[in-house]
Amino acid sequence: MTEAPRRAIFGWVLFDWACQPFFTLVTTFIYAPYFASAVAGDPARGQALWGFATAAAGIVIAFTSPFVGAVADATGRRKPWIVAFGSLLILGSLGLWLGTPGGESTILVVLIAFAIATIGVEFATVFNNAMMPNLVPPHKIGWLSGLGWATGYLGGLVSLAFALLFLSTNPHTGLTLLGTPPAFGLDAMAREGDRAVGPLTALWFVVFVTPMMLFTPDGKRALKLGPALSAGFRTTLQTLREARQHKNIGTFLLANMIYTDGLVALFAFGGIYAAGTFGWGAIQLGVFGILLTITGTAGALLGGWLDDKLGARPVILASLLILFVSCIAILSIGRDHIFFFVPVTPAASGAGLFSSLPEKLYIGIGLFIGLAAGPLQAASRTMLVRLAPRNQLAQFFGLFALSGKLTSFMGPFLVATVTALTMSQKAGVSVLVVFFAIGAFLLLRVVVVSGGSGARP
Repeated sequence: MTEAPRRAIFGWVLFDWACQPFFTLVTTFIYAPYFASAVAGDPARGQALWGFATAAAGIVIAFTSPFVGAVADATGRRKPWIVAFGSLLILGSLGLWLGTPGGESTILVVLIAFAIATIGVEFATVFNNAMMPNLVPPHKIGWLSGLGWATGYLGGLVSLAFALLFLSTNPHTGLTLLGTPPAFGLDAMAREGDRAVGPLTALWFVVFVTPMMLFTPDGKRALKLGPALSAGFRTTLQTLREARQHKNIGTFLLANMIYTDGLVALFAFGGIYAAGTFGWGAIQLGVFGILLTITGTAGALLGGWLDDKLGARPVILASLLILFVSCIAILSIGRDHIFFFVPVTPAASGAGLFSSLPEKLYIGIGLFIGLAAGPLQAASRTMLVRLAPRNQLAQFFGLFALSGKLTSFMGPFLVATVTALTMSQKAGVSVLVVFFAIGAFLLLRVVVVSGGSGARP
């Protein structure tokens, strides 16, 4: 196939930039820790509630994504679905503004808004991914996927820097990273700077998804919605039957399902865990996020290059090894100890950013997590392209979406459940080690052949 025009690729790549603030600002570094520490009032309770909301959204996505994806295939169009689910992202993100410090009555509203936004962004991403094979030849799939993730990380970096400089404040001083009150007349006492990242995410998506809507070609219209619903149901059943005939791909999809669960939970709770362990606020978490995003961008670009050179499986396995070791390292660190039992002096009050040794080690671990996360996600979607038969690629992308979402609630659910039962954030996060280990074990069982859509898996 011929490569799409540059502006079409530019528009597709910007979609990751448009979505990333939801993951960077809301689910990881600013809003989730704010919710746990200020809205819920207790980090362990907040981590559990946030985890259950994430799990609820994952259940909805898991049980509807194969059918919705098949219907979208039958209609032949992707953009209308991106608009529809992007609207859910916008509405849910706007609703996050309602979460006030100590506002017990706002907790349920915030969790529902977060779940709605999560469903929106995840479904919109599924349909954007489905456009990828029509933009570049198979031998450049790794490059395109890595470029998309790297661009997304840069979008997260820029949005996070903006939030730290002008919106989010230190809860003790009421000042931003610049040492000034929050911009736009926001009230620091009411934590309006932290709450504003929800509306910022919505506005950011509207602005930066526009080039994709204008420049990236969509599929040709096929069936109307009514007939597409019937066709979607038949296709879903057919795709599930096809999977039984391709055990190699099925093993990969199972591995993807498990390690993706772990990655989703790691990012969902990384900021909350740091807030509870070290007492970090938005400023500390934001600076940490900037550093992590820089390594994430480099990792995605490097992973895309290695993917095309070495194949997707070595890239995924290396990423999983880094994440496995990083999780163990996180568990070995506490406010007053490192390596599980070596005592250290905790940070003194007012000592400045990351003044203690445990905090410095946590930052170092986070940099490795960023380095691994981008290649893991980028190489996973290209591995399917290289394993699946070309004439069945759309069907297997539907299964890929299913494998990534079918049990996506399990990681957050298990973290939330263990945290709630033990009232220990460390115990909750410990379950993630198992996800990465099982995912890597299954991936080793995938037979590396070159009969799919690309040259090497």
